[in-house]
Amino acid sequence: MLEIRDIRKSFGKTEVLRGISLNVEQGDVAAILGPSGSGKTTLLRCVNFLETADSGSLIFDGREYRMGHVGKRDILEYRKKTAFVFQSYNLFLNKTAIQNVTEGLVIGRKMDKNEAEYIGMKMLEKVGMADRSTFYPSQLSGGQQQRVAIARALATQPEIIFFDEPTSALDPELTGEVLSVMRQLASEGMTMLVVTHEMGFARNISNKVIFMEQGVVVEEAPPREFFASPREERTRAFLRTIGGQFE
Repeated sequence: MLEIRDIRKSFGKTEVLRGISLNVEQGDVAAILGPSGSGKTTLLRCVNFLETADSGSLIFDGREYRMGHVGKRDILEYRKKTAFVFQSYNLFLNKTAIQNVTEGLVIGRKMDKNEAEYIGMKMLEKVGMADRSTFYPSQLSGGQQQRVAIARALATQPEIIFFDEPTSALDPELTGEVLSVMRQLASEGMTMLVVTHEMGFARNISNKVIFMEQGVVVEEAPPREFFASPREERTRAFLRTIGGQFE
């Protein structure tokens, strides 16, 4: 479904991504783990063209996108099939929950407002936020805001959703409600590529774990194998450090 080939990205003289290659198949829930500064978020942003990679390519739905040579029209077509959930929600503060969900449908896709609101309410209902549809972000908790952001992503009917640390800005008691929604999406077959620090998500919900450090993929394995018997010493050290002790 999505093949990432040899993506490289530097900021000035600092090489952040040093040749990343990985595959995401339809229905995969792939969790990307790694210490701060390992390049996880940069990779995700490059894959959705929020950052421009220096080189490499993507193959998505059989079409190749060469980094650095992708036009705006191609990016727009690609984004019609993908969605991105930010760690800081990125909601419009002056718009209600339902308006945040429907804005992209009405403005970006020229959808009839009534149809957009119907879809928007269905998506808010899906994430347990239908009763907060007229609330503004300032009236919602962080977990509720993130669920609205997920509803916004779902409203476009994407083939894959990219999540960038979706719970990192949340208090521990609010993290569970967001992870519950993601668990539901996984059970329904939604393809997801998730940068996360939540070991429980990686262990129990994902079907593929990717460990990055210093701009490279150190190890990739199914969660049972990754947590029980990691191959690389650096992976084992990481798991000990963050309390994901392998057994």
